[in-house]
Amino acid sequence: MKKATDRFSMIMGSDSDGALYKARFPDGLIAAVKKVKDEEQGKVTFHTDLQYLARLHHRHVVKLVGFSEGRERCLVFEQMENGSLRDWLHDPLKTPLNWRTRLQIAIDVAAALEYIYYFCDPPVYHVTINSNNVMLDNNFVAKVSNVGILDCNCSNNSDLIANRPKGILNQRNRDTVFQFGVLILELITGQSMGDEDELLRWIQGSRIAYSMHKMVDADLGGNYDSRELKSLLIIARLCTKADEETIISIPQILRYLQGKIDPTH
Repeated sequence: MKKATDRFSMIMGSDSDGALYKARFPDGLIAAVKKVKDEEQGKVTFHTDLQYLARLHHRHVVKLVGFSEGRERCLVFEQMENGSLRDWLHDPLKTPLNWRTRLQIAIDVAAALEYIYYFCDPPVYHVTINSNNVMLDNNFVAKVSNVGILDCNCSNNSDLIANRPKGILNQRNRDTVFQFGVLILELITGQSMGDEDELLRWIQGSRIAYSMHKMVDADLGGNYDSRELKSLLIIARLCTKADEETIISIPQILRYLQGKIDPTH
């Protein structure tokens, strides 16, 4: 692993879990390597987590392709040639993403979340959604990264499913929907997460219809569809409401976006 990453010197990026390293393996594989931070994690738990991560197979989830053990544990993921969505929204040296690409990224992420939270069995996965955890391949297809495994001391899958605290699951679903709404706002406005509070006040305000065109990312140069903009803003508004109960689910969001986005553009 050290040889493939040139002694962990080829840094591709970083997030809350640490640095991501570019690796070139002898068989020609180019991949992304991340060190496992939890040094206290037992070998059995590490292997169990690996088995769960290896089960994730979806077009919009970054795939685990290998791992290493020893003095340092590492996970090896498929390489995402275009890096993170955050880079493309906030790096002034990169060509701005066009409107069509931004719409498709929103749909891609919603599809990944539906798979992770509604179709994976057992339901042991969690992920934080932000522009740093959304990766883009060479065709700008979006894939969710940094999928984690819920802590559980259960002996088997049946125990795990039976012992899931309902309150924790509901909170997790609310958090995911809220995070998705913030991501939509970032795609529309190009404003970073540091501006989150201002964006939330704006999207929940009463005069949004009068100011929505002023809030669209200037890098788009006015090239966007007003009807599609309204559809995205409706989703962002519903996702970021401060209600105790989430009033919209990820599957509803995905179907809505798929039905509102004009495929002929």
